[in-house]
Amino acid sequence: MPDPAAVPLIGVQELERLAARGWRGLEEESFGTWRLRAGGGFTGRANSVLALGDPPDGASEAGLRAAVETVTRWYAERGLRPRAQVPEPGSERADAAFAAAGWTRDEDTLVLTAPLAGWAAPTVPVDLAAEPDDAWLAGYHYRGTPLPEVARDVLVNADHPVFASVRIDPGPAPLAAVARGVLVEDWLCVTAVTVHESYRRRGLATAVMAGLGSWARDRGGHSCLLQVASSNGPALALYARAGFTEHHRYHYRQGPDPER
Repeated sequence: MPDPAAVPLIGVQELERLAARGWRGLEEESFGTWRLRAGGGFTGRANSVLALGDPPDGASEAGLRAAVETVTRWYAERGLRPRAQVPEPGSERADAAFAAAGWTRDEDTLVLTAPLAGWAAPTVPVDLAAEPDDAWLAGYHYRGTPLPEVARDVLVNADHPVFASVRIDPGPAPLAAVARGVLVEDWLCVTAVTVHESYRRRGLATAVMAGLGSWARDRGGHSCLLQVASSNGPALALYARAGFTEHHRYHYRQGPDPER
């Protein structure tokens, strides 16, 4: 019998399309089975073509070469550096086409999954809100930097996102930890897990994850997915302790900057 506590079997393309619904661009357009996305330059996922399946002219060498040219123009028209999200396995031919056009390759990002069953309750109170307030936005540092103005629009652009936070000290002290969750087809998509430097090593990342997990289970969620850079050793260790395992990886390819 299947283990009710196990993550359901799901393919790379299906999981990536599911995850893409949890973090959208402000503008999206189908391109064959690829997905063009633009979001004011905030985050790779909201500003890259998701190269899954085939572009309109197929996966021949000529079809992929034409696709790379079209993608380049699409992003240049929006003043953005062209970027492609390339999940593997499954998108190797697309990756080769971007590489042949001189697009540079970023590091791997790991897509991790875990069952929600058995997650402990949070050890501290976790507040959940339908929208991020100023304190939450100040608490989320994307790649260690404050958020641009467009970030809020990207963060709320999903079906019923939830914004988790932990406050240890009263304001105007900063929030101790924040995270964002979206439930997509019974999968909890977790992003933006951030612990303020003054409150680290207290288990607060685990606490906001637990708060989101409880919220998702109450709504029928069975599994969780998240993405983490392959170079982020502390986060990988944290998620391994929480029962996450690697499902697959993706990387970004970046074309020439349109300002050049």
